[in-house]
Amino acid sequence: DDDDVVVVVGGGAGGVELALAMQHRLHEELENAGRSKDLASFAIVTRGKLVPTHAANTRNIFLDVFASRGVEVVEDDGVKDVAKDKVRLASGRVLAADECIWCTQAAPQAWPGESGLETEDGFIRVNATLESTSHPGIFAAGDIAAVRGHPRPKAGVFAVRQGPPLADNLRRYLLGEPLVEFTPQKKFLGLISTGSKHAIASRGSMSFGGVSKTGAMLWKWKDKIDRKWMKMYQEMPAMPEPVPEVAEVALASGPAAIAAIQAVPMRCGGCGAKVGASVLSRVMARLDVPTRAEVEVGLDQPDDAAVITVPPGKVSVQTVDFFRSFVDDPYIFGQIAAVHALGDSWAMGAEPHAALAIAQVPYGLESQVEEDLFQMMSGATSVLKDVGCALAGGHSCEGAELALGFSVHGVADRGTLMRKGGMKSGEALILTKPIGTGTLFAADMRSKAEGRWISAALDSMRLPSATAAKILVDHGASACTDVTGFGLLGHLVEMCKGSNVAAVLDLDAVPVLDGARECLDLGITSSLQASNVRLARAVANQEAIARNAMYPLIFDPQTAGGLLASVPADAAETCAAALRAAGYPTTSIIGETFARLPAVSTAPEQVVYVQDASNPFASSGEGGVLVGSSKPERDAGAREGALKRKKPRRS
Repeated sequence: DDDDVVVVVGGGAGGVELALAMQHRLHEELENAGRSKDLASFAIVTRGKLVPTHAANTRNIFLDVFASRGVEVVEDDGVKDVAKDKVRLASGRVLAADECIWCTQAAPQAWPGESGLETEDGFIRVNATLESTSHPGIFAAGDIAAVRGHPRPKAGVFAVRQGPPLADNLRRYLLGEPLVEFTPQKKFLGLISTGSKHAIASRGSMSFGGVSKTGAMLWKWKDKIDRKWMKMYQEMPAMPEPVPEVAEVALASGPAAIAAIQAVPMRCGGCGAKVGASVLSRVMARLDVPTRAEVEVGLDQPDDAAVITVPPGKVSVQTVDFFRSFVDDPYIFGQIAAVHALGDSWAMGAEPHAALAIAQVPYGLESQVEEDLFQMMSGATSVLKDVGCALAGGHSCEGAELALGFSVHGVADRGTLMRKGGMKSGEALILTKPIGTGTLFAADMRSKAEGRWISAALDSMRLPSATAAKILVDHGASACTDVTGFGLLGHLVEMCKGSNVAAVLDLDAVPVLDGARECLDLGITSSLQASNVRLARAVANQEAIARNAMYPLIFDPQTAGGLLASVPADAAETCAAALRAAGYPTTSIIGETFARLPAVSTAPEQVVYVQDASNPFASSGEGGVLVGSSKPERDAGAREGALKRKKPRRS
């Protein structure tokens, strides 16, 4: 076989360490496989000299190490462009490259300069207190900041030292105390691995180590330090006990905030718990409040109640939803709360016209209460505005934690209402969003979920179902519901019970959020899971299906989940395709409906029958849900009008 060439771009400490570490590992793997080390060759490219921020002798030691390991070193030459199998340098030279790994210095994003903040080479310019030189009250630290009068390389050794003074000055700012200047160190100890369990130490103009006994001792020291550091981020502490009488936001506001709250012997209830009028007025003045012509009396001319016109020929659809926050960003929480509350209206096929908010903010200083309320309602109104729903009024109060809900007024044509009880035999079941939010956020509370999993879940929860509902109506959906707290199975059972039809659910076709299975494997479930699992008493063959890894997820409670709808079989594929094209990429056909189910004894091992425990129907073959990981054999007599389609599309 031809050898593979790995090119590392960047000659700082990170670049040289990465190049040598990868070479050491790949050569070790090749040797273990009985293959030649020559199958993997390496080159390192840098615009200047190797390790320019370290002592001069450090470069010399690394040049010797690279030479002994057969690594090509290209100095004083930058990368101009990268092709599929080559790297073209500024000098015109071309290097073969099967893999190109970038390990270059930090570069600024465009937004700091675009925001109006004073910058230095694109980085936010701060003074010695780490406060913006142009905007008091804005602080920056680490690679994004450039400290006036103290230029330093963009390196972690400088960034981590800014953490304590940043925290100290944030508290001082909130308390109105003078800020303290911080002078970063000029010298630092660098321990750089050579990739072979040896290391080089560098401080100021001195460096030593390398491939020697001293280098081996330095590596052991470095390895101990590195493992201790990484352990801090791998073994996270258990969930903290809640503070009983002082909200977290007050703790974040410093001792003065706590003292101010505790000076009041008891927080009032009733209307005495309302957010103050001045705070509320300032928040409303800052909000971009969405309106509609149908709202005759709303926030533009506040009164004791909102007055909303129902267009001729339409019916009024009313829903309400409310829950406490499970994320620490009020804006994102506001978005999710709005999407969740609007979901019932969309599931009915209605168009939300107006919403009344019920907002609760934690006890705190007036300025903090105002900002939390503003951020939360800004997130909510951004969603309401996007979907054409007015904010017609609401109520706000103080409480132990952040919470938000909405009473939603929608309108619909009576003939196009999608009710849970409208399912017909021979239809396809379509789900527009993946499931798994319950276990993911239970894991997040325990610091067991990966950031990318939570980020993807938040994106899914903030995706409104307005367009999805219209597409379902256009494709003749007979019934629909939004998948929320009762989980996928709970809501499907409601639809089957109300429609007196049976359903087959293909577990392999159900879309799942990244990380949800991993969180369940850790034994982490939502606090509502146990209640939802009580539906298992309606499963006739629990022992068989319980072994399926997907089985627990159908009980997982969802927040701002997708729409579950039954659509005529001949429209299912085009409907699902239209939903994916409209921005619901995980839309899947997850099952089908039948007039009656076959006897339990005929169910394959991977299939589960679900029945209403209060009125068992497995024996009669009516109103059940059959859930499996693949389609069971059809019984022509028992499944009259069965859906004829391809195997459900996997997400």
